[in-house]
Amino acid sequence: MDSYDVVVIGSGHNALIAAAYLARAGKSVLVLENNDRIGGLVRTEELTLPGFKHDVYSSAHPLFTTSQAYADLGADLTARGLRYINTDIPTGVSFSDGRTAILPQAFEAALAEAERLATGDGAVLSQMLASFNPYVEDVFGLFSMDLQSPTAQTMIQRLLRSETGYSPFSKLLFETARNVVSPFQSPVMQAMLAPWVMHLGRTPDEIGSGLWVYLIVLATMGAGMATPEGGSEQLARALGSLISDHGGVIRTQTAATRIVLSNGKASEVHTNTGEAFKVREHVIASVNPDQLYLRLLNDSPQPEHVLQQAKEFRYGRGCVQIHLALSEPPRWPDARFNRIGQPHLTDGLNQCTLAVAQAMAGLLPINPTFTVDCPTNLDPTRAPAGKAIMRVQVLEVPCRPIGDAAGQIAVGDGTWTGDLTQRFVERILAIVERHIPNIPSSVVGLHTITPTSLAQFSPNLGPGDPYGGAHDLAQSYLLSPLPAQPSHRTLVPNIFMLGAATWPGHGINGGSGYIVAKQLLG
Repeated sequence: MDSYDVVVIGSGHNALIAAAYLARAGKSVLVLENNDRIGGLVRTEELTLPGFKHDVYSSAHPLFTTSQAYADLGADLTARGLRYINTDIPTGVSFSDGRTAILPQAFEAALAEAERLATGDGAVLSQMLASFNPYVEDVFGLFSMDLQSPTAQTMIQRLLRSETGYSPFSKLLFETARNVVSPFQSPVMQAMLAPWVMHLGRTPDEIGSGLWVYLIVLATMGAGMATPEGGSEQLARALGSLISDHGGVIRTQTAATRIVLSNGKASEVHTNTGEAFKVREHVIASVNPDQLYLRLLNDSPQPEHVLQQAKEFRYGRGCVQIHLALSEPPRWPDARFNRIGQPHLTDGLNQCTLAVAQAMAGLLPINPTFTVDCPTNLDPTRAPAGKAIMRVQVLEVPCRPIGDAAGQIAVGDGTWTGDLTQRFVERILAIVERHIPNIPSSVVGLHTITPTSLAQFSPNLGPGDPYGGAHDLAQSYLLSPLPAQPSHRTLVPNIFMLGAATWPGHGINGGSGYIVAKQLLG
């Protein structure tokens, strides 16, 4: 039986980051991945036509490029071919009536754009950012800490308390995104900022979403919308090379099926290939708590309350991503959008939240707010000369719809069949056409990712949740991944969890990979 210091189950980017740190420190590391190649949701393929390179799932990495993991590993990754391309206009918004706005990185330009939309809104944006400034260092510092650590607990107390009671920051933990943007007079400004919380597993009217408006504005203005040249998967490839170059072993098409305990600690990991690997020190599991406690540790007795919480772990709503191969770049009426990162298409905040409510009721939304991005604007290597690619990302879609809010699409038993998918894609592209006149006429190839295909790709996505678990207050912060295990350290002393279900949550941020690696390396 082969033995390793650390066996890593799964190869999402956080798992690879942890493995890279450990291998670089001299640990013998084995990475086990069920799919044909490493990276999890960091994956690039020619989905539509030859030469058109689409990011299948995740795309931009602004949170990673500002992370401690990138600060530590960035030079090694660059040496292995990772190069980021960025824009000074990370996001914006387009209304179907022709109104548009952008959020530039430059502070004065952002204030000027807000003021253009409505007199006084520049001052509102300035005051908004200034009011959060006292908390920036602690809040972003927590993204690289286990929240149960003494240092993190001290920082949390500092954030929440004031001399006379609770701090203004504490209110943000219970505020909605709608309330946070309500001081802006311009509905365009409101609709540019609030819908971004949907990309973090929240919704604009959800308790607790308000904090994330501040974080998104600061992150995008600070980091832009950095995307790897050649596609998102370049990050996984560079991490894989770093691991291998330091003696780490990567096994694809090899799924962990069981973790064996001896004397209360993980001693072996068994796989679907019939192999078993001896664990000398630790297991790192890039899985959700239901997968860990109810599947991988199913043969080992665990406290009943932990098993019950694992059974109650909830998944959120789904996502539909439409990948387009275009015969020409999109013809935006607002020329500034030719270099934009990822703007929303919308008819306003109220329409956005109405569509969310329809999805929450299990219905296909009539007029959802969603983002589009065109990576070839900045990286022409991802399509043949003169051509383009575009991704349409529709969040807050039922994983298994029970009906259509418009009463026009038959959903059957809720499975995303070819017919259901085609009808919904037609609805979405009709919306896109209101904003970009040469869509869909310039579409020469199309591929759609649905909740059904997400569920088939990874058990961590449950019924088709792209964020690997609901991120409402009951499954966030000090309650993640489980109230009984509010840490990356599991109830088994030498098993650690990372990934979307653990702090700091989903998205390409590298946070949990960094946190676990630092805990294991002391």
